[in-house]
Amino acid sequence: MPFLEISDAAIAELSPHERQELIMRLARPTSELVGSATAVRKLRRHRLTFLIVCAAALVPWTVYLGLSLPDRYVARNWSVTWVGFDAVLVAMFLVTALLGALRRQMLVLTTFASGILLLCDAWFDLTTAGPDDIWVSVATAGFVEVPIAVLLISSALRLVHLMAARLWLLEPGMRLWQLPLPLADLFGDSRKPPVAAGTVQS
Repeated sequence: MPFLEISDAAIAELSPHERQELIMRLARPTSELVGSATAVRKLRRHRLTFLIVCAAALVPWTVYLGLSLPDRYVARNWSVTWVGFDAVLVAMFLVTALLGALRRQMLVLTTFASGILLLCDAWFDLTTAGPDDIWVSVATAGFVEVPIAVLLISSALRLVHLMAARLWLLEPGMRLWQLPLPLADLFGDSRKPPVAAGTVQS
């Protein structure tokens, strides 16, 4: 097979759509990575259905808890609960720092998860604080936990945005939540990257 060379000058002349199309054509076909695209699509449908059923089941369960749970409850293993939760937070921070130092893509997941855990920490601090501790909880949530959580979550989203923009996957004006998975051939999705005028398709 003859070697095809594309010069930097030729790449520089490509439009964003043409670069996007070139990247998608050079990407490894998903058929080489999964056994059966049909099985994957079936599994995806089952998991989406499962998530919808879980969300629907949680609605009446949440209403039931709101009507039945007492305002006060003597909890067991209180210290173990909080020490264990903070230990998980420490572990997530250390793993995130390590992945950041090594510049690994898993950094996005651990950064986002650490932010969510901090929001949970702030929520439970506020809702379980007694009269003598409520202002301490408000201060730590407002000045420490929530700001750090926002920083972590926004940093993870900025990394996703940067990586997607670098691969020409973001259209002008496209929001991050609109970014599709680049697996159109696997899911049989017709939403393929648009092709600029003058691009030759095989």
